[in-house]
Amino acid sequence: MPSRNREAVRVAVLADSDTRWKWGALTARRISPPGHRVTGFVLRGRATPTARQLAEVGADVAAPREVTGAEFLASVRDEAYDVVVLALVGGTVQAMLHGLAGMVLPRRPVIVTGYVGVVYEKLADGLLLRHGADVVLANSRADARRFRAVYEGVGADASAVVEAALPFLGGARYAPVPGRDTVVFAAQPSVPASRDDRAYLLLRLVEHARLHPHREVLLKLRSKPGEHTTHVEEHPYQKLAKGPLPPNVRLVHGHMGEVLDRTDLLVTVSSTAALEALHRGVPTAVLTDLGVREALGNHHFIGSGLLTSWDRLDGGHRPCPDAAWLTDQGVAADGSYEGSFDAARARVLDLLAEPALPPVAPYYTPATAPGYLPAILGRHRLDATGPPAAGPVRRLLRDAARGVYRHGVQRVAPVIRRLGEL
Repeated sequence: MPSRNREAVRVAVLADSDTRWKWGALTARRISPPGHRVTGFVLRGRATPTARQLAEVGADVAAPREVTGAEFLASVRDEAYDVVVLALVGGTVQAMLHGLAGMVLPRRPVIVTGYVGVVYEKLADGLLLRHGADVVLANSRADARRFRAVYEGVGADASAVVEAALPFLGGARYAPVPGRDTVVFAAQPSVPASRDDRAYLLLRLVEHARLHPHREVLLKLRSKPGEHTTHVEEHPYQKLAKGPLPPNVRLVHGHMGEVLDRTDLLVTVSSTAALEALHRGVPTAVLTDLGVREALGNHHFIGSGLLTSWDRLDGGHRPCPDAAWLTDQGVAADGSYEGSFDAARARVLDLLAEPALPPVAPYYTPATAPGYLPAILGRHRLDATGPPAAGPVRRLLRDAARGVYRHGVQRVAPVIRRLGEL
């Protein structure tokens, strides 16, 4: 079968939240050859982003279509995409991989996936759920090492792992502005999770502003009331900020890059915004006030030189990042960032030039994970909120989830294969 025409490459991006749409759309731009065309899709569900959230991405991609998983697979079948970028949570990536594996196509698309930011939890679980894609992007040299070690450690093919970087780094290099002194706290929806911990951080932010009345202190929020994000925000800071705030404290929304344009110190617990700031050379602090813990994600910054506390920041301390750590984490503060996607783009081009691609082969199958895969497929059923016409897919995934318990492993594989017949 002939290879694809490189000058007319059609790319589909499927995302399930605002941050994953940002990652997927920008990744598609960076890894695709000249002449490509990107079509966007967002998965209908809890975290479906609003028009405002989508507009903040700045990826120069037309507004994505809202679809169910079954509708997306139908689009892949009918619209003959050359490359599919899956910017999804791990379980949904796995469901899509099995859905694509079961489809009968003249030529299947190159499948690309990865992570939207710092990988600080569920490393093995998330990676194995993404195994089966042709390209699994690692956002740094350190991540590439970890990803390959996981795959090789379970006897899975690690050749899909390709070192790249976060696709949304960029912006003007930091330069102090005389008379400007702006501190930005980058909030996260679920880190920390408890109301008390979030109230504590807000209190310390307010106290910092009162100690430095001539300093502008911004609380950068991820979403507005009624909007949803990748992680559930049970205790929004805007609801905790009751009563009058100091005049030099403001709550702000908007594109992180635009906020960083006027930032002199970025403070966070573990937000990916720290990497965006470091890429620009913006002074950055990672808080230890609530401990250095895996649950917070700030353990990722061990060795960075950035760990500090509000007490030290109140006293004027400014952390100095470790140069070797920055390089290993893909921050590319040395100016080499634009070349970070060369290897991924070359891999995609090589795959597009192949006469035919091998069948999609996820690590998880009814043989390797008979007690896990059916539940994953059932939990991430492809048409959870789809129209009645998508019902057959729901029934098949339900049967896959139940079949292993009622009829044994041999009844699950045929159910998965039948997905491609719809």
